[in-house]
Amino acid sequence: MQSPVNQEEFLALINQHQAMLHKLCNVYCSSPSDKQDLFQEIIIQVWKAFPRFRGESKFSTWMYRIALNTAISDLRRQGRKVKVVYPELAPANLSAEAFDPQKEEQISELYKAIGQLTEIEKALVMLYLEDKSYDEMEEILGINQNNLRVKMNRVKEKLRKLTKQVEHGA
Repeated sequence: MQSPVNQEEFLALINQHQAMLHKLCNVYCSSPSDKQDLFQEIIIQVWKAFPRFRGESKFSTWMYRIALNTAISDLRRQGRKVKVVYPELAPANLSAEAFDPQKEEQISELYKAIGQLTEIEKALVMLYLEDKSYDEMEEILGINQNNLRVKMNRVKEKLRKLTKQVEHGA
């Protein structure tokens, strides 16, 4: 028998980790309505699975795995291709940092390059940007750490080349 779902606990955990979900939606969707739809679908899937969360891993790791699977399944189901995502469509930064146009341009170019990666490469980059350990990445993606390290090195090199192409107008 499943334990009753604690709605307050669920909402607190979602609020604590929602920025990660928004980043994932920004990578896998281009239009604001698609991002909102995906975010809602992820929340529904996490809510459905929440009674089965046993705490054997961090909540963020468990939730990210569900979110990533939902995003990829949604793409496949709709037969959509991931379009280039532009950071200016993303929610504004919540921190009080000063606006740096050069930094914003670099972030924009990085998102454009990420938009050109495969589904698994995007997932790997998102986990890396979320400072997930290789242990957590292995648990979320189901890929052993040696393969993850090789893939990560290849993705970094691919991103270097893609961002240099943009810099040099190639």
